[in-house]
Amino acid sequence: MRFLSSLLLLASLSAPCLAQTTEPSTSSASSVAAASSSQRYLFWDDYRRGWHFYEDPEPEVQPPPLPKPIPQKPEAKRRDTRAPELIEFEQLQKRLEEYRNIAIIRPTEDNVRRYMQLEAQVVRQASYFSDVAQRVAWATPDLDMTLQGRPVNSKAIEVFDREQTTSRVQSLADLSRTHVLFFFFRSDCPYCHAFAPTLEAFQARYGVQIVPVSVDGKGLPNFPNFRRDNGIARTLQVTQVPAVFLAEPYTGKITPIGFGVLSESQLVERIATVAAPGADTYAPSVTRRVNLQ
Repeated sequence: MRFLSSLLLLASLSAPCLAQTTEPSTSSASSVAAASSSQRYLFWDDYRRGWHFYEDPEPEVQPPPLPKPIPQKPEAKRRDTRAPELIEFEQLQKRLEEYRNIAIIRPTEDNVRRYMQLEAQVVRQASYFSDVAQRVAWATPDLDMTLQGRPVNSKAIEVFDREQTTSRVQSLADLSRTHVLFFFFRSDCPYCHAFAPTLEAFQARYGVQIVPVSVDGKGLPNFPNFRRDNGIARTLQVTQVPAVFLAEPYTGKITPIGFGVLSESQLVERIATVAAPGADTYAPSVTRRVNLQ
């Protein structure tokens, strides 16, 4: 009986404390409920992982290793396929230039002597080449320049000039049928007076007609019958007299021969040159076509 009374007394004394400690407030109760609801949501939403108080950290993703650079093979030195003589000549040129530059910057006796010795070697080699080339030309007529054009031997020059004169005389005889020489002069020009007899003799020898044209309207003793300038001198840009032009009246083509006093041989040579076939192709700018009437 006493034991039962003691239990009842103990229960009555501890009941308020238990109620005070276990009964939460409204705000704390709502927080606990929300936390409990969140825990239930998280757990059921991700239930496959199970329930763990601490989760293992996610493993760090390591970047893939960079590929190892492929070692490049050293480029093989290109083999020079040129002729050995070309390589040797290029090396000689380079060495000669280097020696010269060194001697210019540092003109000591040793540097200058070294350059001069190499230069003398190059000169001897060039001289030997000249001797061989001469022997080859003697043995090959097509390569002998002394046989092309005007010769160098005095006896051969005499024959060459004679043959050339004969050929040019024939050419001038053919040319006289279709061409004339315009002679521009001025009556007060002493050079025109000195040149007039040469032109008169040229006309008599080769048959090429001389057409005298007076710029100032007065004549010369050798050419009393002349033409007055009708503007052709300005068209041909005659700024100096005496002046000679080769003209072809049928075509109106006119080509300058020369200005000033010329000898008979110069007249023959120049006329033959400008009248040669294909001369207009190489000097079209000096050939004009004008009205010669």
